[in-house]
Amino acid sequence: MRPLDGITVVSLEHAIAAPFATRQLADLGARVIKIERPGVGDFARAYDTRVNGLASHFVWTNRSKESLTLDLKNPHALAILQKLLQEADVLVQNLAPGAAARLGLSRDDLKADNPALIVCNISGYGEDGPDKDRKAYDLLIQAEAGFLSVTGTQETPCKAGISIADIAAGMYAYTNILAALIQRGKTGQGASIDISMLEAMAEWMGFPMYYAYDGANPPARKGGSHATIYPYGPFMAGDGKVMMLGLQNEREWDVFCKTVLKDTSLATDPRFASNALRAENKDVLRNIILSAFAELNAEQVVERLNTAGIANARMNDIADLWSHPQLSARERWGEVASGAGPIPTLLPPGRSDAFSPRLGPVPELGEHSRTILAELGVDAQAIAALEKQGAI
Repeated sequence: MRPLDGITVVSLEHAIAAPFATRQLADLGARVIKIERPGVGDFARAYDTRVNGLASHFVWTNRSKESLTLDLKNPHALAILQKLLQEADVLVQNLAPGAAARLGLSRDDLKADNPALIVCNISGYGEDGPDKDRKAYDLLIQAEAGFLSVTGTQETPCKAGISIADIAAGMYAYTNILAALIQRGKTGQGASIDISMLEAMAEWMGFPMYYAYDGANPPARKGGSHATIYPYGPFMAGDGKVMMLGLQNEREWDVFCKTVLKDTSLATDPRFASNALRAENKDVLRNIILSAFAELNAEQVVERLNTAGIANARMNDIADLWSHPQLSARERWGEVASGAGPIPTLLPPGRSDAFSPRLGPVPELGEHSRTILAELGVDAQAIAALEKQGAI
């Protein structure tokens, strides 16, 4: 038995934020019915063809779901959705601002027929305020939330290499829905949840915001290095290979000097007597570290770091991640079916001894339309008529 077995989620979703949230609900056993446009579907289906002809984003965020195609501009299709929602537990949507409300899909519109329904709305800026009608995409929210101002090099701000604003919003949608389900178990009542991508990213910007508290200078962009802790970042060995290392306290600095740099005098050098001083004198310290590492290859540097108990990491690329020995040793790989054949997939983070996560197929567009409509009592003749109209 999985935690969300018996829970039905209906989702008007596209791109990343809402699909990422609902996929995690599906991992826990929820039945997720994904509403898509007939003939087109979630536009993320067409982002690329990297996974045996399927889109990488879509494969990642849509396993274990059922695809029902509905043209919500058609009153017959909208009536089907409303009937579906009468028995659903959760509605998730990340349509354009105001679109769900115009369709009569707000919590206020739906609670008369289903007072236990949880409605989660995901948008760029939230349901009110001066920016409520602004369109929002991941990169735009990264910029709006100040993320680009602290990411990149001194010369050039950089976006995250992943859809971090979408992921943040999806995670808060997921956790808020779980909280609402727990609360509903106590009160019997549903809830309306308003998730803002900007607010999700603003929360994740908590450290730089407080670092720049009351008009103080914000953390500088430092590329792969930490903005305020030193040494913490990439360093090159004599063989040209780069490894990451990080020191967090004075005990680690002392052992780093003695065991890794082999220079005990540095441990008491007044220029490096605290993290603040090491950061202030980082250019001098960086040259000292690189000079010591120049006589060693990367393997020898890592051996010294491990002996000293200094945290370090390889500078892996994506191929290295696919073959990471730790993921294999912990048996974190599974497989899902799809219209393009079986696809490897990582198990969701958080290994539990209470249940196994659901790893269902990635749905084809409209794959489950007939089955779901039949469950709602729509007969074969009516289904054929809806197909002819283009309603499904």
